[in-house]
Amino acid sequence: MALLDILEFPDPRLRTKASLINNVDGKLATFADDMLETMYTAPGVGLAASQVNFHKRLIVIDVTEEKKSPLILINPEIITREGDMETEEGCLSIPGFWETVRRSENIQLKAINRQGEEFTLEAEGFLAVCIQHEMDHLEGKLFVDYISKTKRQMIRKKLLKQQKVRD
Repeated sequence: MALLDILEFPDPRLRTKASLINNVDGKLATFADDMLETMYTAPGVGLAASQVNFHKRLIVIDVTEEKKSPLILINPEIITREGDMETEEGCLSIPGFWETVRRSENIQLKAINRQGEEFTLEAEGFLAVCIQHEMDHLEGKLFVDYISKTKRQMIRKKLLKQQKVRD
């Protein structure tokens, strides 16, 4: 397995809309494993392929404390949404920042697993929020798009300054 580089806001590649995956094979499964290793090491609870500059509809998630229940979603699509909740969200592509975002509390989705089989999943609470957050990445959307332009600009400036210091 390999650690992948995570793109950071305001990198324009994070705004790329991901395309459908047509072929679920061993190469894709290995890439999903690399994404999981990257997510666990970061550490995070979710990672979209777009965040590692692979613009296909693939996300990995593990919201468990033990980090032993990975969820791989290929071509995920939300079928239904219910309820409404606000939570503090952070993002591996926007390190060090947390903001309140409103999302659906319950969702049902369909996706393809690493074996190429379609399945449905009902998710609620934190898992539902995490899935919606990662699916936003596949559309080229970030959680900072839900906050005021002023806050977004402030975060952008701080991250650019931090990136210059590292370079």
